[in-house]
Amino acid sequence: MVKQLLGRPPSRPLDGGVAGSILNHMVYYRLGGLDRTFAALADPTRRALLARLGQAEGLSVSALAEPFAMSLPAVMKHLDVLAEAGLVTRAKNGRTVSCRLRAEPMHEANEWLNQYQRFWSDRLDQLDAFLQADSRLPSPPNQVSPSSAASTRRPPKSSKPGPPPKK
Repeated sequence: MVKQLLGRPPSRPLDGGVAGSILNHMVYYRLGGLDRTFAALADPTRRALLARLGQAEGLSVSALAEPFAMSLPAVMKHLDVLAEAGLVTRAKNGRTVSCRLRAEPMHEANEWLNQYQRFWSDRLDQLDAFLQADSRLPSPPNQVSPSSAASTRRPPKSSKPGPPPKK
């Protein structure tokens, strides 16, 4: 039908039609464990779900979804992201699906963050030592800057207004 309308066979997209799968592959499937953990923790709803699981282990999906103003399928999608990141495991018992918190990925993220905490702590300690040494140096005599001296008002650039216009 397209050939009949155009008089030639339909052309393929420049990317061969694979751009969508490459994009999804780059976004979803190439994330390492640490990237998945931080991506899952980036959403406040998912963090709240993890906090609830930290307080009460083995909650059902419906019990987890109870305090949130969203549909059960929306909560399930959040749980899917958490499960893909390895932060949550799900077990089905009859018709009830219960969730459990897995802390191992968060331990990995915490280790990574601790490296940078040590780095910045060292840097801030060096800055503190520099500032302490700088404050012990004698300060120069306090001179009055020219800008703090009394200034004189400039005369107005225009003359006074004339009489009002006649009506």
